[in-house]
Amino acid sequence: MDYLGIDMSCAIGSLRNGEFPEKDCLLPLISKLLGYCLVAASITVKLPQIMKIVQHKSVRGLSIMAFELEVVGYTISLAYCLHKGLPFSAFGEMAFLLIQALILVACIYYYSQPVPVTTWLRPLLYCAVAPTVLAGQINPTLFEALYASQHAIFLFARLPQIWKNFNNKSTGELSFLTFFMNFAGSIVRVFTSLQEKAPLSILTGFALGVITNGSILTQILLYSKPAAAKEKKAN
Repeated sequence: MDYLGIDMSCAIGSLRNGEFPEKDCLLPLISKLLGYCLVAASITVKLPQIMKIVQHKSVRGLSIMAFELEVVGYTISLAYCLHKGLPFSAFGEMAFLLIQALILVACIYYYSQPVPVTTWLRPLLYCAVAPTVLAGQINPTLFEALYASQHAIFLFARLPQIWKNFNNKSTGELSFLTFFMNFAGSIVRVFTSLQEKAPLSILTGFALGVITNGSILTQILLYSKPAAAKEKKAN
């Protein structure tokens, strides 16, 4: 009995016999279900951040470079997972995250006017290279090297934002809900990657996501308290 790549026969057979499914049967099932839940949840993960920017018409405290690098990282990650032929439940959220990340960068550009001419060179370069990468039309060795660098890209996508938050002692317009979902999603992906026996390079990327998203989430919690106290004092 197979639905969307999920083998239900093992668990259903055990339940029919009045037995609780064994670990070897239950963990892969949980992994698949969590994977599809994560894909469904990813449709809205960046919407809180986008809505906060649009509502306040401000990108205060946001690092443009950080969000641009995030787009590059999602593109490489999605292309690599497609190239490796992993099941959709193992990486499907990357497609939705990439679309939302592109919209988010567009919002940051719009509310950062005037944008220097040199800044527009980066999206133009991305539009020229991204289709080739997503189609997997590059040398396999280069693909592996590119994916290996993707971990560094995601790391450096978070570090400028973490440093900016630390210097400002404020997280500006960063959305708590978006980074909470990023953090929770990274934890789930570590579990599903272990169950799907994904390559170590993929597992490493999700582990880094837990650390960096967790760091920003902690900053939002820490720096929002002083800001709230100041606002209350002013009123």
